[in-house]
Amino acid sequence: MADFLFEPHAPVTIPIARGGLFAVRRVYCVGRNYAEHAAEMGHDTREPPFFFGKPADAIVVGGTDIAYPGQTADLHHEIELVVAIGKDGSDIAAGDALDHVYGYAAGLDMTRRDLQALAKKAGRPWDMAKGFDQSAPIGTIEPASTIGHPDKGAITLSVNGVERQRGDLADQIWNVPETIAYLSQFVALRAGDIIMTGTPAGVGAVVRGDVLEGAIAGVGTVRTRIA
Repeated sequence: MADFLFEPHAPVTIPIARGGLFAVRRVYCVGRNYAEHAAEMGHDTREPPFFFGKPADAIVVGGTDIAYPGQTADLHHEIELVVAIGKDGSDIAAGDALDHVYGYAAGLDMTRRDLQALAKKAGRPWDMAKGFDQSAPIGTIEPASTIGHPDKGAITLSVNGVERQRGDLADQIWNVPETIAYLSQFVALRAGDIIMTGTPAGVGAVVRGDVLEGAIAGVGTVRTRIA
């Protein structure tokens, strides 16, 4: 048995509907994948998808409160469809991509928008703007064998009961099969990876005490409170 210097950390898991746990390996996020959100962020053309990452242990499940992070005065919400990969693959054809999907969930890509703006201006990475502790609340994973592969339907986010974001999965610039196919050209996808597929327009700031409730038609919900 290996002589570890310290006890290894427990695997990060997301609950699966009707029982079981999905062990997370990597978290990939697609930037600016809805036309209206791309426009509100200053981009108005269909560009090749680009990706950034979050550490797996940024994931928060079960509706748990999250802390307002330090080093920001402009924390933003972004509701997203989460794709859970259940089968390894690389250089995956778009026509085969859905065979690699285990299921789907609703998730939040919490963002230190002020740090992101500074990073963009300086041409620096987004890690501290996107990959901080508790930056990825995620709801229960619904298996594709149960719900199919949703490619249309409302995606919404409310703060304290007031709707802020509303879009439709059909409005994605790069749909799920295209996203998987493109990403798999750069990295080998493995069972346990998740892909957060971008957010519709309406992102905005939240403060301590705010309750965030996201929903995706046919997929599920995600909820958290800023503690």
